[in-house]
Amino acid sequence: MSYSIAIDGPAGAGKSTIAKRVAKELGFIYVDTGAMYRAMAVYFLDKGIDSKDEEGIARACGSVSVKIMYENGAQQVILNGENVTSRLRTEEVGRMASATAVYASVRTKLVELQRELAAGTDVIMDGRDIGTCVLPDATVKIYLTASVEARARRRYDELVQKGETPQLSVIKEDIEKRDYNDMHRDISPLRRAEDAHLVDSSDMDIDEVTATILDIFSSKIKN
Repeated sequence: MSYSIAIDGPAGAGKSTIAKRVAKELGFIYVDTGAMYRAMAVYFLDKGIDSKDEEGIARACGSVSVKIMYENGAQQVILNGENVTSRLRTEEVGRMASATAVYASVRTKLVELQRELAAGTDVIMDGRDIGTCVLPDATVKIYLTASVEARARRRYDELVQKGETPQLSVIKEDIEKRDYNDMHRDISPLRRAEDAHLVDSSDMDIDEVTATILDIFSSKIKN
């Protein structure tokens, strides 16, 4: 029997950071859904399919297999048996991934692949609809959130550390807009699953959030 942890929540709540930490602690595979979209983009590019050709993209989806594995602690993304990890972060792939991620056929295929991964190994995934759509039967579901103010401050601090001069008010406004869009989109809107544990990280550090989720998981599998 494999275990799965689904972490959903708004932008800037720290989902990916926490998911990676929890995965490391438990020895689970962290499923980088963004990398999977990029791997599909690699396939479309290699096949010479235009990003605007929705029908061609849909047909191609049937021939795609994407798997995630780890070698020496580093994530490796395997596309139809080939390791394409080194190709995922190019601008060309990024543009193709962004352009094709909006298609229902691509999303449907990724959900299928993600469920296949979860069926065969212990995984943790983060996103907007993991617990509500991708893994509705996840062992544990977490809704990780934080106040708009806390998320804006974290983003502000990150940008300052990079030498940029951001405006906190602008960042806050962007987060509020993104929250609204995520919660009101037609396909798989962001919402808390009925059986998801609410974790508000506004006044918690990374270690505290990680420990909280580990405790929730431990309690679940003991019962």
